This record gives sequence, C-alpha cells and structure tokens, in this order.
Amino acid sequence: MNCLITAGATCEPVDRVRVLTNVATGELGLRLAKALQTAGHRVILLLSRTATSTLPARADVVQRFSTTAELQERLEEFRTEPVGAVFHTAAVSDFRPGRIWHGSDPREGRLVEAGKIPSDLQPLWLELLATPKLIRHLQEWFPRAWRVGWKFVVDGSQADALAAGWKQIQLSNTHACVVNGPAYGDGFALLEPGRPVATFPDRETLAQGLARRCSEWERSGLHP
Repeated sequence: MNCLITAGATCEPVDRVRVLTNVATGELGLRLAKALQTAGHRVILLLSRTATSTLPARADVVQRFSTTAELQERLEEFRTEPVGAVFHTAAVSDFRPGRIWHGSDPREGRLVEAGKIPSDLQPLWLELLATPKLIRHLQEWFPRAWRVGWKFVVDGSQADALAAGWKQIQLSNTHACVVNGPAYGDGFALLEPGRPVATFPDRETLAQGLARRCSEWERSGLHP
C-alpha cells in the first residue's frame, strides 16, 4: 500500500537569511518510514530541508520542502495517486512573516524591505500572518486514505492535551491523532474514534504501532 509521510518542520522566510520555524528534527517521520517499508508498504516521504535527524531516509520516494506553500504543492502532487495512508507528522508553522516596520509604533513606523534586515534598526515590528491548515485539506486530497494527524500540546493538563487531539480529529476529518508534548507528558497517545486510547513510551514503539495499524487498514480493503 502507498503510504505518504510528512516529516520535519516548515520554515518561512523573514528575509533572505532569517526564517520563522518550529522545532522538529524529522526523526519520528524517518522512524515511521522505516517501519512502514519493513512491513512491506511503499513509502512516499516529504521531508523538510531543515530536518536534522541523522537517521537514513528509508523510502521509495523522497521529496524535500521548506515553506508551508511548498509542502502543500508536494502533497497536491500525489493526490491523483492511490495513497492508502497519510501520516502528517510535519511541524507546520501556524504563521508566516508579513510586513516589517521600524519605529516605536508600527502604526507610524517605516516599512522595512531588505535582503538582510540591518541589525541596527531598533525596534522592529513583525507582522505574523496565518498559514493554511494543511491537515484540514487531507480529506479532500486523499479521501480514501487512512489519515493520521499529530497534536503537540504545550500548555494545560494531560486531559487538555487529549481533548485537543479529539478536537483535531473532528475539525480535520482525520481517522486518528497522535498526541504528545509537555501537556501530555512522557510518551505518545494514539486516538482513534471507537477504539481505546493506545499509549507508546517512545518514537520507535509508536512507529511500530502505527505500522501495525496501517497494515490492519490495508487488510480492511478500504484503501485505494
């Protein structure tokens, strides 16, 4: 079965030498790619150019991306292929830089346009613009695939983190969500409607667990 994985972080340019990004190494996606390939699946890996994990990219197809827009282009390139599962592990930035002003008040400041913003311009004001929620387009692009999202939750309790995961499933029409982060605590939780919450202590056991569930989905005959 064709399995598509996004991994690593998007990065949005502030100028030609600075970027706005998330903290993500791509390791989880690389481990998952290996587990899926070992299980006999064909793996399409969309990997961030900034991924720092030293694990080898075990995949049949590897394509790189930088910005959210570029990742969207890569995803849409595969929408006509018979993709049976999508694992959206990438840490997609919620924002991209917009305009930059120099001055004590952005309403009265001077717009700054430069290949490299001079460091002696103080203070600077940076406009943040929302990026598209790519996860909410996965149903449109891959309607017959088993779609798995990720939710990294920083603030709140473990119950809050799990609630955020269930909300993602509802809003994005995905089949499952992996929850982790400081609010959740150690390890990972896999949420699937109609199934008990599955927990995994580390990335490797999570990757193996997802590969098993992917094979179950393949045997169900629901995939393309």
